[in-house]
Amino acid sequence: MQRPLQIVMRDMPHSEAVETHIREKVEKLESFNSRIVGCKVTLEFAGKHKHQGKLFNVRLDITVPGAELVVNRDLHEDLYVALRDTFDAARRQLEDYGRRQRGDTKIHESPRHGHIARLFPEEGFGFIDTPDGDELYFSRDNVSHPDFDKLEIGSEVQFLEEPAAEGLQAKRVSVGKHHYPE
Repeated sequence: MQRPLQIVMRDMPHSEAVETHIREKVEKLESFNSRIVGCKVTLEFAGKHKHQGKLFNVRLDITVPGAELVVNRDLHEDLYVALRDTFDAARRQLEDYGRRQRGDTKIHESPRHGHIARLFPEEGFGFIDTPDGDELYFSRDNVSHPDFDKLEIGSEVQFLEEPAAEGLQAKRVSVGKHHYPE
């Protein structure tokens, strides 16, 4: 880190054990992203709640090149649990930030469209005709809506393709009002 770690404890006594714990957590964060410029950890005693005892709030302000990441975890009775949850969330934010910086964003598959060509209800499987002339296998377990037993031959479906031992197959098959390109 280019700037020294800041630890602020509000409305609570200073604790060397807590400070050491925070320093260890910050070191772990740096192993996930070595480009952290600065980090401020604010611990706050949030007072007494009517139905619970002492509640702690933990806030992390992490500065990285081009961004400020803020994690705020409200009100937990156990300070160490609040710290764990806050630093776990910070790690996820740093990982997401790193992926965005590298251009490694997740690409979600676009659903394909087709029609139910054949059904074998006793065996629990069927086939879908696709616009490009392929026929994809699907099983009862791959149907998300409606139930497999309610499917009909000719129904328009939406699905995702997945490689299988015998070639591509359909998964997450659903019936509904889908646009079907001709």
